Amino acid sequence: MSNQTVSPGALLAGRYRIAELLAEIDGARVWRAVDEVLSRAVVVDVLPVGDPRTNLLFDAARRAAAAADPRFLRVLDCDIHEGVTYCVREWAGGRPLERMLSAGPLTGQQAGWLAREVSEALENLHRTGQSHGSISPSTVVVTDAGAIKVVGLATEAALRSTGPGSPEQDVRALGELLYASLTGRWPGPAPAWGLQPAPVEHGRLLSPRQVRAGVPRSLDDISDRLLGYPPRHHAVPITSAAGLSAALSGVIGSSHEPPNQMDETVAVARQNGSIDDATQVSPVIQTPPALDPTPPQAAYNGNGQTQPQAVYTPAPPESRPVRRQPPASHNGNGRRKPPADEPRPRGSWGGRILILLAILALLSVIGIAQFLVKGAINNDQGSGTDSGKSPAPQTSGPPAATNEPAKIVGAKDFDPPPDGNGEEHPEDVKNTYDGKQDSTWTTMSYKRRPDLGGTKEGVGIVYDLGAVTTVSQVTVDLIGDKTNLELMIPKADSSKSASTVSGWKSVASAEDAPEGPAALKLAAPIETRYVLVWLTSLPKEGSGYRGEISEVTIQQ
Repeated sequence: MSNQTVSPGALLAGRYRIAELLAEIDGARVWRAVDEVLSRAVVVDVLPVGDPRTNLLFDAARRAAAAADPRFLRVLDCDIHEGVTYCVREWAGGRPLERMLSAGPLTGQQAGWLAREVSEALENLHRTGQSHGSISPSTVVVTDAGAIKVVGLATEAALRSTGPGSPEQDVRALGELLYASLTGRWPGPAPAWGLQPAPVEHGRLLSPRQVRAGVPRSLDDISDRLLGYPPRHHAVPITSAAGLSAALSGVIGSSHEPPNQMDETVAVARQNGSIDDATQVSPVIQTPPALDPTPPQAAYNGNGQTQPQAVYTPAPPESRPVRRQPPASHNGNGRRKPPADEPRPRGSWGGRILILLAILALLSVIGIAQFLVKGAINNDQGSGTDSGKSPAPQTSGPPAATNEPAKIVGAKDFDPPPDGNGEEHPEDVKNTYDGKQDSTWTTMSYKRRPDLGGTKEGVGIVYDLGAVTTVSQVTVDLIGDKTNLELMIPKADSSKSASTVSGWKSVASAEDAPEGPAALKLAAPIETRYVLVWLTSLPKEGSGYRGEISEVTIQQ
């Protein structure tokens, strides 16, 4: 028997009834067959007599058979019959990612869930020192029941003669799957898997958010940490399946239930804070059935060659971003912003603070006036009794607060060395004084501890008022609960910004500040050109900690 004589109806090794040809890979043929002993569908890879890949396929089959994770389709048999090498694998009825993406990109929750499922399977595999070697949109399948299956463990690479691969290559390939799932574009220089190449600017791959509106910022960051050379904002690259699993679980949760509806996806992502702006892709109204209505012959063949319907309703490629209307506006992180006629929490004490400030300002004016009048009377009395003596020098008190907003002419992120790397999302700093609550600045994400992972004293933003100005209070609108922050001014010369943490002194602080406006009120007004809003402990976000500011207001 030769590779050419294996045809539909033939009985291979007295057990496997050949049904139909599914694919041909460099002379190797992939067949759908029926195991007549166990009465079940299988996939059979067949190599012709004398094929040099025979030993590679045997070695790959042995390694694949040792994989314990149920998300990998198992190798059931591998042998030589009448000179023909064959390898029998499990059959999975479902849809390959390649076919799903032909209808358009997935939603953020769906893409993140799919990538996390594959990364968890690879994480278990990599612990044994093995790798898949050929992760692609054709080897990742969503079954009829909504589970993830990874086909061709080691054997796919053997058939393609690409070598066994490495864990690092698996993780890189998974980054490409995540990017393609989010954008509907392939992150490479040429078309692949039915997708057009992703756009490049100045030799650098555009991030998913730059390619398609509505991609969650958290998934955008993860994709960049997988594919960016180097990642933006000096972020730490993700180079292991374990690191990717942890990052994705922090964004989309740890549930293994597949997201099936756009509305459910948005709700879960909003709860987890993974929707990062008010621009979202319009949801698809029609929801597909849980099971594939196509007949059995259109089911997935285990190698990505058939064309069944997608298990998800993909995001339509022509969908346009829609801006939410004011009654349902958000602050940029999926949190609802209350309408103008709805009382906000802590609004009452904010009003009281303004009234108290006005009273203090009035008392200060009265006190200064009394001081000046008394000094004038004393001077008059002194000039009438002893004109030879000089009047006592008058001391000037602190500048009076006016409660008028000070104009911010510029700002810069502050993350000084040696602990800092000099940058903390500098492109978003302007969002904190643009008058828009739905645009924000965020710190980097830090692991393990809220005090920036114990790696540095803090991070923040330096605001430039253009000239020495009286400052009595700074209000910081925070996103997330339990933020520790300080208001600082230069120690030496208030007209010059300090370049190190030691060059600033704290003049007000707040601990465990809840989400919303945090008022940093000075004991007495000061005069300075520069103020530093300094974050020393960050709120919990996903599996890490990240601070976020929507607006900063400086009062004179």
